[in-house]
Amino acid sequence: MQNPRKEMISQLHNFCAVGDTTKLFALLSHSSSIINETGENGWTALMYGSRNGHFDAVKMLLEKGCDKSLVNKSKQTALDIAKFWGHKHIVNLLSNSKGGPKPYFLTGAEEEHENYFSTSFLDRSSDKRTDTNWLKLKQTQENSVFIIFSNLSPLVALIGTKDSSQDPEIRLCRLQLEDVKEYLSKPEEVSLIFLGVEKQLKDVPRSSETNNDTGKNEDGKVAWFALNVESLSAEPFENKYEGCYFLQPPMPALLQLTVNEAGILAQARSVLAWHSRYKFCPTCGSGTIIEEGGYKRTCIKEECSSLRGIHNTSYPRVDPVVIMLVIHPDGNHCLLGRQKRFPPGMFSCLAGFIEPGETIEDAVRREVQEESGVKVGHVQYVSCQPWPMPSSLMIGCLAGAISTDICVDKIEIEDARWFTREQVVEAVIKGSHHVLTVPPRHAIAYQLIKHWIGMNANL
Repeated sequence: MQNPRKEMISQLHNFCAVGDTTKLFALLSHSSSIINETGENGWTALMYGSRNGHFDAVKMLLEKGCDKSLVNKSKQTALDIAKFWGHKHIVNLLSNSKGGPKPYFLTGAEEEHENYFSTSFLDRSSDKRTDTNWLKLKQTQENSVFIIFSNLSPLVALIGTKDSSQDPEIRLCRLQLEDVKEYLSKPEEVSLIFLGVEKQLKDVPRSSETNNDTGKNEDGKVAWFALNVESLSAEPFENKYEGCYFLQPPMPALLQLTVNEAGILAQARSVLAWHSRYKFCPTCGSGTIIEEGGYKRTCIKEECSSLRGIHNTSYPRVDPVVIMLVIHPDGNHCLLGRQKRFPPGMFSCLAGFIEPGETIEDAVRREVQEESGVKVGHVQYVSCQPWPMPSSLMIGCLAGAISTDICVDKIEIEDARWFTREQVVEAVIKGSHHVLTVPPRHAIAYQLIKHWIGMNANL
């Protein structure tokens, strides 16, 4: 005799297979817990309804909250099955809701990734930004570190390595108080921000190993500051710091820094860029002054409404950008596009700014359709990357396509194509394929591509 629960599951699957919505409704009314149960072949009720094109049965299951992302033993979702059998009305129904089903090629454990510009050995110590006395004390300590920018280009130096077989590293030039005293005495001409204090890690290069003046450094924390001066020459620093120069242009020059310092550069350059653009109050047009360690600009006009309450015009802005690798419904192709300014043969992930009142997922779908004409269903977050040009946050996602026809807008991008996994793997491993070159490894686009390859490396 068959188990009563198994009998109900069998009935559920049969009602959906034949499209008997009356019996289906009655069964789910008192046994809703079985809605996602599978048979021996891994098929759910939704899959049976989708296989045979029973619109009302599929709609009822969706309204009852069935899981569209489940896959059978052949790694197919209900949407995959409906597409295979050509039931366009079912495909539209399953794809119509936000997100749609999660394709089989986007399943699996999700790990946290660290991208270039996102690693730092500094503790931002944001609680100290309002402690004026503490900040003033740190600015006068001999072991405090200052990094200086000229028109947002950082002063760097070539640092030789112990292993002569390796190329010298490009690092931020770590200045001392005596190097910047002249500029600190002109606050109206210089933007100064507090970056944080060094974390007490054994593998972190210390700024000073000799300062034992505990009277001036009671907490033992080495503070870092950044300042931007317009049109500054490297000449004043060359005698003391051999081989120093201002690193420019921003791209691709900033990608030459060591990984540990790239995050510090991103923090400093983004905030300094904000100061260079917000010297006047956006609310009333009056002048502003820098406060809270460089993380706030305050209007000097006493009656300005920006002084009452919290206003986002007073704090550094970050522009959120979605960047996405769109995966073909077969799971073995990805969509890449190219802009006119790209080097010959280079394609990258599609990207675009998030608009006010828009979610990450909706921004991904909108941008992909606007730029390429491809429609996207499920969106999966992977990782993010600060991008200090001038101050963006690249939000990296994988997106499952639910259409494949490409219609390039010719405004944002000039070309977009589906590339096979083999073409992409060769471009990543060898640096290029005869039809494809991918972005450099420092870019989150490269990391998204690499992440996708690694998800199904055995295919």
